[in-house]
Amino acid sequence: MTTKEGNVAETTPEALSRALSARKVVPVDDPSLMPAAVLVLLYSKDGEYCILLNKRSKQVEHHKGEISFPGGGRDPEDGDFLQTALREAHEEMGIRPEDVTLLGRLDDVITRSNFGVHVFVGTISYPYPFNASAREVAEVLEVPISGLLDPRNQREEARWTEHGTTKRYCYAYEEHLIFGATAQMVTQFLDVFQASSVGTKAGTKEG
Repeated sequence: MTTKEGNVAETTPEALSRALSARKVVPVDDPSLMPAAVLVLLYSKDGEYCILLNKRSKQVEHHKGEISFPGGGRDPEDGDFLQTALREAHEEMGIRPEDVTLLGRLDDVITRSNFGVHVFVGTISYPYPFNASAREVAEVLEVPISGLLDPRNQREEARWTEHGTTKRYCYAYEEHLIFGATAQMVTQFLDVFQASSVGTKAGTKEG
């Protein structure tokens, strides 16, 4: 991933949608994994683009206290993985499915808790009346893209596997650290975001 400190080009949702549709999604096809989906939400706040994350509460079953995107395991009644992502975003953050405009998908991601996660990208109008679940969400994080692209907020995480050493990005935001599967999703998103850049400030019309 390449970054340029202090030089975040504008990306409209329309441009991001085109960039997402132009790439081939890499799926994870492993029936031993538990099926899940998350929603990466992009929106413009105070003149710059943000994505929505949350700090998980200590009451949830998996990844207690970690930073994550709205999402969770697929329920039997979910018609598809998009419905899973939208349902979870509504349950966790109070975001109504009809308020989300789908932009596309990122590659599937495997978590250390053995979930195979389908990653959807969408946008909402802002300001939005988020209504976080007290049971599931300890803190709502509206994270500016500019901060994630700043090299001062990026870390490298080295892991040793049977296939050798792998390196992944971690991201610092205020007192929080975004790592693991969520950081993989953020890295994917930032790569597409930068590839679809069309200007210099949020709110500028394309062209």
